[in-house]
Amino acid sequence: MMRMVVGKPCVREEFACMDVGKKPLKEFKKVFCSSLTVNIYDFFPILWWVGYKGLEKNMIRLQRKRDEVLGRLFEEIKLNNDNILDVEKMRPLIETLFSLQKSEPEFFSDDVIKSLTLMVFVAGTETTAITMEWAMSLLLNHPKVLQKVKAEIDCQVGCERFINDLDFSKLPYLHCVINETLRLYPTVPLSLPHCSSVGCTVGGFHILQGTILLVNAWSMHRDPKLWEEPTKFKPERFEEINGEREGFKFIPFGIGRRACPSAGMAMRVMSLALGAFIQCFDWEMVGKKMVDMTSSSEFLVAKTKPLEAVCTPCPSMTNFLSQL
Repeated sequence: MMRMVVGKPCVREEFACMDVGKKPLKEFKKVFCSSLTVNIYDFFPILWWVGYKGLEKNMIRLQRKRDEVLGRLFEEIKLNNDNILDVEKMRPLIETLFSLQKSEPEFFSDDVIKSLTLMVFVAGTETTAITMEWAMSLLLNHPKVLQKVKAEIDCQVGCERFINDLDFSKLPYLHCVINETLRLYPTVPLSLPHCSSVGCTVGGFHILQGTILLVNAWSMHRDPKLWEEPTKFKPERFEEINGEREGFKFIPFGIGRRACPSAGMAMRVMSLALGAFIQCFDWEMVGKKMVDMTSSSEFLVAKTKPLEAVCTPCPSMTNFLSQL
């Protein structure tokens, strides 16, 4: 995600598993992901008046920290790219936005670019990582599914290069696995809050205008009236619809005009990452016990116990990986 947005990783690869590398990763998560929680003020506005738990002050402090981090990042990118912003090349998101700023400065101000970057960091990093962890956990608990995905990748991509965007249309089962993961473990189980624009009646209940509404995607995705064997990990259920959504019963990214605008990017990132994991490594569970699938009960549904697995480079990929 950092490469797509900024053009460089958050931490150099050789330091990623060391303490010196874990510190900036923790700092990044603290600055950009700590606000992904339920804001009780939205449901009890009176708490703003009493300063409940100092939440407002913490939010202001967090926003200042974000502005500081993004400000430094923008200055660095501007200094390094002033002379090459107009060159036709593969560019990260921020460079593209700065390029547009030159031609349309009234629309692409620094504040707009900062807001767009912040949304990608806040909404696109932790959520994607959580889904990836659920997907790998499910595959380890279902080795036959893992073997089927790997066979598809080996057949369509091979071992002489990495999986890329052009391969997605040839990897329908990989797409089915990701969709089935999102069905069983939607990252945001109650979806994002919305407000009713007008009064309406739903299921015999009158909803007033301006009411905060939450859609229980978790319940819908596991409803036996909508899904056959709803608690079973069965990617094949999506093959009949080519991995796409079916009506209103599959809504991991919401639906309609207020659906997640980055759903396409999220699927692309997860397909590339999960595909690369499976293509390059053989995976095994630690010990003989099944991977614990207990989930947390928070705004984002993550695994209670972080995934631990044993991975070894695939023999067929050894020659290619050694040349990197």
